Amino acid sequence: MKSFPRYSPIVGLIAFGLAISAAQADPSGSPGADKANQYPVAYEKPSVDDIKAVLLRVLSHADAAGKPTLWDGSAKQEITDLTKPVQRASARLGGYPMGVFHSGSLLAAQVTGDKRFTDYTVVRLQFIADHIAYFQAQEAAFGPGSGYTSNYLAPPNLDSCGAWGAALVQARLAGVGPDLKPVIDRWADYVSHGQFRLTDGTLARPNPQPDSIWADDMYMSVPFLAGMGKLTGDTRYYDDAARQVLQISDRLFIWSKGLYAHAWSAGNADYNPEFHWGRANGWCDLAMCDLLDVLPQDHPARPAILKILRTHIKALAALQSDRGLWHQLLDHDDSFLETSCTAMFTYTMAHAINQGWVSAASYGPVALVGWSGVASKVGPDGAVDGVCIGTNYASDIMYYYHRPARDDVHGYGPVLLAGSEMIRLVQNEHLEIHSNPMGGCIIFTEKK
Repeated sequence: MKSFPRYSPIVGLIAFGLAISAAQADPSGSPGADKANQYPVAYEKPSVDDIKAVLLRVLSHADAAGKPTLWDGSAKQEITDLTKPVQRASARLGGYPMGVFHSGSLLAAQVTGDKRFTDYTVVRLQFIADHIAYFQAQEAAFGPGSGYTSNYLAPPNLDSCGAWGAALVQARLAGVGPDLKPVIDRWADYVSHGQFRLTDGTLARPNPQPDSIWADDMYMSVPFLAGMGKLTGDTRYYDDAARQVLQISDRLFIWSKGLYAHAWSAGNADYNPEFHWGRANGWCDLAMCDLLDVLPQDHPARPAILKILRTHIKALAALQSDRGLWHQLLDHDDSFLETSCTAMFTYTMAHAINQGWVSAASYGPVALVGWSGVASKVGPDGAVDGVCIGTNYASDIMYYYHRPARDDVHGYGPVLLAGSEMIRLVQNEHLEIHSNPMGGCIIFTEKK
């Protein structure tokens, strides 16, 4: 006969007490239910006030750098006499990351209604307007391409005008700031006719490797071109923007992985190393979103661009870390967790849901925990930690692994974009966000 262990009343009472405690801690009664203190970042629907507070801290941190100045690089002092052009004059407005920041500040103002975001951008745009005559005098005295300020008249590359151009177009469409159409027109002419291209019309760079295509340049061109299409009604801008997305993707998008390689060189066309750098993938996402927002519904390239974006989003969801952040090298989980790409992916998923391009049930939770990861990297003073600094096109993986990550301006604009779109997501009147009582996971459902 099989013997059974003798029942102990004391053991039974202990077990009963533990069961009661567990039920009180977890009303669902599910033994596998999630508890908030198990997660390294917040795992819940964020409030609009909490998101806005993060954005205002970042804005304040950027504003602490001070107002823009005109700087004499030779004398190392501010230029106050605008009647005498200086060859090495530098307009201290920040490079392309600040163009992204202004796009983010304009979106934050639109979503929150808070004038502080537009005030920041208006001051910088007014500085450009107030110094146009100076830039023209500098160009006349020293020739096109002299000094940093000549970027406003004769940009030398896409980095000098693409992200800023997109922001200036957005400001003009929103009626924010002074009339900078002369600058916009010059930049648009450069992107359309001055920038180096491959023979098939793909925007490219002659160095550090010859005839090279960078994922970064999808953002440095497409949002500006798309904005020009909306601003002018000239469909040739839409056509060129769509061509850039498809032809850059043809070289860089790896369908089997659903990821973008950082760059490609015609000199080694069939055997380029493929490194899936996080921010490069984020640049492509932002560019596709900006284009799809304005591209006519019947444009022949629209279905192909949507397919790339959806495939990319699907791949990214599977690569998110347990802290809501993505890695510097997306498919290498031993590389550091990087904030700017996480903010870009969070924006992209939230925006794609709000636009109806992807499923809220599938990707809403991914965006939500992405935002939790981003918010965890914004300090009390608005500094954004864990941001990879500016990065070149490299042919070795060690370079990407060991790029410094710190509080860096490359993260500020993406955080504003991500937070603004998350506010739209949590306020989306067509969605409900709640926890599944059987397992504690976040659920997005369509309202009936």
